[in-house]
Amino acid sequence: MITNILVIDDSASMRAILQAALASSGYTVTLAADGDEGLEHALAQRFDLVLTDQYMPHVSGLDLIKQLRANQSYAQTPILVLTTESDETFKAEVRDAGATGWIEKPVDPEMLVDLVGALGDAPG
Repeated sequence: MITNILVIDDSASMRAILQAALASSGYTVTLAADGDEGLEHALAQRFDLVLTDQYMPHVSGLDLIKQLRANQSYAQTPILVLTTESDETFKAEVRDAGATGWIEKPVDPEMLVDLVGALGDAPG
């Protein structure tokens, strides 16, 4: 069951949109402004789902996925990449790194909630 979600994006407005959509559907959301902060949160607390931007300062989404997958606690955790990329090379690269899937920006909040619900039972 997915109840606790980590959202990592260097855009404050994107974090706000994602938090509003997910929190209004009953999920607990923790926010991080870059890959370093996201990794700190992920190692300090267990999350049921990680949503990460691809292009961020310090640690990219791709590098973050590789680091999380190397940690036994996140070996099976769904990880979705938020991106503006849509080419097949990128999709293969994130899949190879261990991403469960990706969401193209701009994110449709209803589609996001539906996708999270499909990955695990909605809370409550």
